[in-house]
Amino acid sequence: MAEAETPKRSPEIRKDRIHNRWVLFSPARSRRPSDFKAKSNPQPNNQRECPFCAGHEHECAPEIFRVPEDSTNDWKIRVIQNLYPAVSRELDFQNTPGTVVGDVAVNGFGFHDVVIESPAHSVNLSDLLPAQVGEVLLASKKRIEQLRNCDSIKYVQVFKNHGASAGASMSHSHSQIIALPIVPPTVSARLDSMTEYFQQTGKCSLCDIQPNELLIDESAHFISLVPFAATFAFEIWIIPRDHSSHFHEIDSEKAIDLGGLLKLMLLKMSLQLNNPPFNLLIHTSPFQDDHSYAPSTHWFIQIAPHLSGVGGFEIATGCYINPVFPEDAAKILREVRISN
Repeated sequence: MAEAETPKRSPEIRKDRIHNRWVLFSPARSRRPSDFKAKSNPQPNNQRECPFCAGHEHECAPEIFRVPEDSTNDWKIRVIQNLYPAVSRELDFQNTPGTVVGDVAVNGFGFHDVVIESPAHSVNLSDLLPAQVGEVLLASKKRIEQLRNCDSIKYVQVFKNHGASAGASMSHSHSQIIALPIVPPTVSARLDSMTEYFQQTGKCSLCDIQPNELLIDESAHFISLVPFAATFAFEIWIIPRDHSSHFHEIDSEKAIDLGGLLKLMLLKMSLQLNNPPFNLLIHTSPFQDDHSYAPSTHWFIQIAPHLSGVGGFEIATGCYINPVFPEDAAKILREVRISN
């Protein structure tokens, strides 16, 4: 018996009120939403060992700390300097001139670190227990708190690249931390958009979200959903229920709770989409003394799978084309069952 065709939906242009940008939804450009899969394994893990593995510590850049702190060969997590940093902690910091018109260049001062999430080469973040995922998150929190002591650092970005096409140069599970003496323009635009929403409504734009059919799952302290104006097909956000501006404010209980929900989202995405390449990003607030931003800014995690390329239209306009409506993506991900 032939399968009934799903009624075609008309294209829509949706406003992302968090990032203040538009997304074009064009389902006519896609297959059925449930047919979306990554083409192949994003990064075949044929190696048995690498410099990130236990016993190869001498092959890495200097260590910053490990978990547990007093461990030797039985460490669980190591935070190290990046051997090939995008910025340099050795340079003298230069203030960026705020009133100069035209091109500006200053020394590339900053910190670029790596969080090795497991001593075992073949273990992915989603393979860890929820409490172990929580420990990885707490390791990033600890490093951010250390970087706060550097007065010249204004913003810290935690991110994870999974798969070569998503930017990963090492298949061993790890995330990265880059600390900058500037607030990047995309971050400023997000903060400005959230502040504008608060000024107009008196509410935080993330606290005010009503997930409804966009909801995937939830835990005691967090919700996971596909955003209303998702930039990428099957994009996932994990949002704290309680208002909080900074990721580093998370405590151990909430980190473990988040670890469970994050693990579940990664497993659902991997199973449904054939282990796609993805970027995991922690969107937080800059270090600042101005507490007026606190009521309007709210940190969250974004998981962006790579299922299609970025074309000229996206580069030219900053307006992305998403072939899967968020409601459809959320329904599919909700229905993915993970066996224990």
